[in-house]
Amino acid sequence: MSKLDEMVLVVRRSLFDHLGAFQGIRVDIDKYLPEFLSRKNNFFLRRGNAETDPAYKQLIPYAVFTWQDKLLHYTRGAHSGEKRLVSLGSIGIGGHINDSDEELFAFDKDAYRSAVHREIREEIHLEGGFKDRIVGLINDDSNEVGRVHLGVIHLVELESPQVRSAESALRQLEFLSLDELQNRITALETWSQLVVTHWKELSS
Repeated sequence: MSKLDEMVLVVRRSLFDHLGAFQGIRVDIDKYLPEFLSRKNNFFLRRGNAETDPAYKQLIPYAVFTWQDKLLHYTRGAHSGEKRLVSLGSIGIGGHINDSDEELFAFDKDAYRSAVHREIREEIHLEGGFKDRIVGLINDDSNEVGRVHLGVIHLVELESPQVRSAESALRQLEFLSLDELQNRITALETWSQLVVTHWKELSS
């Protein structure tokens, strides 16, 4: 099946506007996330349609992995699911939530959490355990990718720095300090630029 024929989780842009659309980062997640994960407010839509129709926002878990005071950085390879981001640096690992993640024909906070953990296991191999918490939301309507996506930022604290890629789309994994990331910020995808810029607020 083509990637464009996948069914992906969306909410209506009108709901986002009603709750209070924003540009950049928001940390008041309780205003938004319970509504997005309410069974009455989300549904699955063919990805090919969702990618080109700004009437919908695809919900994307965006997991930022940390070990001590460093963040995991990688470069998006040619096999990345989002072709418009190939070769850019990133500190966020995540992807679309598909209808295969659906439980009991409805999608709620428990199903969402299961989907996030599935995505983590699919993308990278971890030697140790981890703790994760949702710390913010990210929206960037300044470009065609951002206009149809809405990120849910997860801070994932690792017990061990021993990680390796499970996907060819993730290349050159390395832990970098905040200063190192700020020095190369123009080489990062826009969501990662926003997270780096607001990191102290997100990680507090």
